[in-house]
Amino acid sequence: MLLPLLSLLALQDPSAVLPPEPSPSPGPDWLLDAAPFEAGLYASPDGRGVVLSNGLVRREVRVVDGAATVALERLAPRAAVLRSVRPEARLVLDGSEYAVGGLVGQRNHAFLTPEMQAQLRPDPRALQLVGWEQVPVEEPFGWGRPRHHREDSSWPPAGIGLRLDFAFDAEALLEDGLEQRSGLMDSDQGRAALLEGDFATSQADWTVLTPPDALEIQFEGEGKWGELHAPANAHCAAERALPDGVAVVEVTLDAGTDRGASWGPGLALVLSDRTLKFNLRPAGGGYDGSPRFGGFDGSRELDRLGGREKVSIDAPWTLRLRRSGTRWHYEVRQAGSPWRTLHAVDVGSDAPPRLLRVGKLDPSGEARSYAEPGEEGRSRILDVRAFGELEGPALEELASRVRDLEQVRVSVHHELYDGLPCVVKWLTVHNGSARTIVVDRFTSEILAAVEGESRVETREGVAIRTPNVWVETDYATGGANENGQRWSVHWRTDPLFDTQVNYLRQTPCLLECEPSVGPAQDVAPGETFRSFRSFVLVHDSEDRARNGLARCRMYRTIAPWVTENPLMMHVRFADEESVRRAIDQCAEVGFEMVILTFGSGFNIEDDSPEYLARMRGYADYARSKGVEIGGYSLLSSRSVGGGNDVVSPPGERPTHGSCPALTSPWGQEYYRKLYRFFPETGFSLLEHDGPYPGDFDITARPPLQKGYEDSQWAQFWIAADHYRWCREQGIYTNTPDWYHLNGSTKSAMGYREVNWSLPRADQVLHTRQNIFDGTWTKTPTMGWMFVPLTQYHGGGAAATVEPLHEHRDHYRRMLSSNLGAGVQACYRGPRLFDTPETQAVVAREVAWFKAHRAILEADIDHGASRRADGRDLDWMLHVDPKLDTPGMLVVWNPMERPVERRLELDLTYTGLRGSCVAASEGGERTELTVDERGRVVLMIEVPAGGRTSVVFHRP
Repeated sequence: MLLPLLSLLALQDPSAVLPPEPSPSPGPDWLLDAAPFEAGLYASPDGRGVVLSNGLVRREVRVVDGAATVALERLAPRAAVLRSVRPEARLVLDGSEYAVGGLVGQRNHAFLTPEMQAQLRPDPRALQLVGWEQVPVEEPFGWGRPRHHREDSSWPPAGIGLRLDFAFDAEALLEDGLEQRSGLMDSDQGRAALLEGDFATSQADWTVLTPPDALEIQFEGEGKWGELHAPANAHCAAERALPDGVAVVEVTLDAGTDRGASWGPGLALVLSDRTLKFNLRPAGGGYDGSPRFGGFDGSRELDRLGGREKVSIDAPWTLRLRRSGTRWHYEVRQAGSPWRTLHAVDVGSDAPPRLLRVGKLDPSGEARSYAEPGEEGRSRILDVRAFGELEGPALEELASRVRDLEQVRVSVHHELYDGLPCVVKWLTVHNGSARTIVVDRFTSEILAAVEGESRVETREGVAIRTPNVWVETDYATGGANENGQRWSVHWRTDPLFDTQVNYLRQTPCLLECEPSVGPAQDVAPGETFRSFRSFVLVHDSEDRARNGLARCRMYRTIAPWVTENPLMMHVRFADEESVRRAIDQCAEVGFEMVILTFGSGFNIEDDSPEYLARMRGYADYARSKGVEIGGYSLLSSRSVGGGNDVVSPPGERPTHGSCPALTSPWGQEYYRKLYRFFPETGFSLLEHDGPYPGDFDITARPPLQKGYEDSQWAQFWIAADHYRWCREQGIYTNTPDWYHLNGSTKSAMGYREVNWSLPRADQVLHTRQNIFDGTWTKTPTMGWMFVPLTQYHGGGAAATVEPLHEHRDHYRRMLSSNLGAGVQACYRGPRLFDTPETQAVVAREVAWFKAHRAILEADIDHGASRRADGRDLDWMLHVDPKLDTPGMLVVWNPMERPVERRLELDLTYTGLRGSCVAASEGGERTELTVDERGRVVLMIEVPAGGRTSVVFHRP
């Protein structure tokens, strides 16, 4: 009954069922007081759309006479983020591409006025809206909360949701022409072969095009027809007439040692009024010298087809130009992989091409050379094929598939949360048909954003800034956040943005959130495919520190488990005596968790009843002492053999050198053991080292993996779903990589492991530098540090804390540096203390931390802090205006002399104004004046090699 109701809603004025959008009004700084900014769903001013708004950001979606996002705006201060309308999403199903919603008719893509917006009309080729509904915010997975976390955490976040439902109109799609739907099928599927066979035996049909009097440039080398011997920037090609009716031409080539860019090997089609070119650029173009694809559309060179994707040229590529109606599609594949569309151009005519050229040609597809020839190289044309229009049974099969799509529902989901200028989006595809469909590709977020800067020139090695928003998805792996997002967040050039200042139209201002490859997922009848979620955080400033605080607020909202922050010891040995001693010592000094560390002898893969029972005994003993226990497991960075390891595409290697395939029999058995271990032992932590890093795998591993195209998607979600399960069970997870949005609690703060083998004094400074650098865009509780109590990678006695009582002062400095920043380190060794005096040092630092835990675990205002350099005092200011103690300054003295200093401090993000009370570490309380800019002046004294702190209270 849902869709008929929604159809009625979609056809009427939203103002009939929604309140009007309130006018923006001045409010407090949301980083100081987010309470007034509640999310709501409203009718748009023109009555044709719905608006998600929370007073910080608004997203307007038209739902009458078409469906698309027509505005994304920052409200404080007000500014447009969107400049042009695009579809709500894109899908490739069963090899055919479809726009989900969308409006056409925008005359200028630099801005969108209300008058221009009113003139936009639905895209007749797109899926059409059949219903919309306000829905509750979803909880993607549960959060078990057995340990300390931020008290005001809410899950799921408070806010509102909007679902848009789209459907296929089979008859409209068929009227549009089946040729439009042929998509990414193989060239010979349903088409007559018009030019096929051994390229090497058809020499008589070709005319060779090489520079006159350049005998060293040859289209045939060493008796091999199609082997090109030519400089990088010289033409060397062959041309032939094409038979009537050609609709598809494909050329297979090997780049060899050619170093051409614009002149790289490829093909060109000569039409009645223009030439289309498609080539491989071994020397790259635009961003760097990595190989890429390029071409020419009849009016301009396309030097970055495929965006920033770096292309491996260690194996041959097949390049294809395919006509559907009046559009020519630029498509590529390597052996064993599906076709991918990189570009399409509408030439305004369905007339067949007249001539085909293959080889090295100038930027416009002509037989001309550049004045500077460049270095010599060799490449080879391996095969050339041409095919006609779709016909016969293939058309009937395609028509049947299109009609089946009427039973498929595509839903676009939007969410907006209270007090956060972040829009959230994902899509689902429900298969109501009687046959399996394949989601080859999806693009779940498409935003033509206001450019980050307008630069006339484009220069190699000089990046153009992207728009002032932060974008990430929950499909991230393979390193820290920015690195992990490379698989799903793509800032691309916008081919529709003709009026941009950049002469070559290469401003990166089109956001497309989609997997780099795949997902190529089968969706059986009755099943639903779900995309990843995208999060677009709209910044209200260019200030790095403020934007960093905004990111931290976002993570506490969309992944509140990151506020769990137990003090943890990595016990060096896993025998019962060592583990019990570690548990006892943790309980005595206030540590909260014991981890059986790497190299300790702990083996989570031992699922024998005897071993599981032994581990249950460990957990029971730890629980009796009020301590949690967990263990370490290595996934990547190792080879397991037996055909179970990832096999990278040609020219690539696994991120960590080797990695087991999670879809292999070994991988499935490994995860079976993980899922069994925790319930049967009572352990409550997994430290997962080398989690799945995003490696592609060309091996078919049925039933979970078909090959390269679905390998990353399939393996990522095996890993992510396990972390989500852990989160639901209350199991704490440490991972080096960015799995935070899928339940992981900590990732590396950012350090170089060998630095823990430096002399002890160096380690102290590196600790505070790494923490300062690592908390610009994540909370202190999201990253772990390291304290090697025993020798780690080397360094000998100068780098080692053991025996602990001989280096108590260094131990104190390391505890102080981490806990004073609100950061937990992995204290790795056989014990936490060795004498009563050492025990007292640890207990004192832990007690100090716990006394101020709430504010120490709050965000660090880097604009009011000073990075450690060993030359002067360094400090960190923790801020949280919601606390009774909204600020805490922690100051360290790296020098061997005491320092007294008058310090002017910016308390802006504490929210304190007028006056405050400063409480020193010694207990002295002083009332201070806070000026209108939020600044305060105070005197501090820090002993040699020591630390002092000041807690700021409201008067």
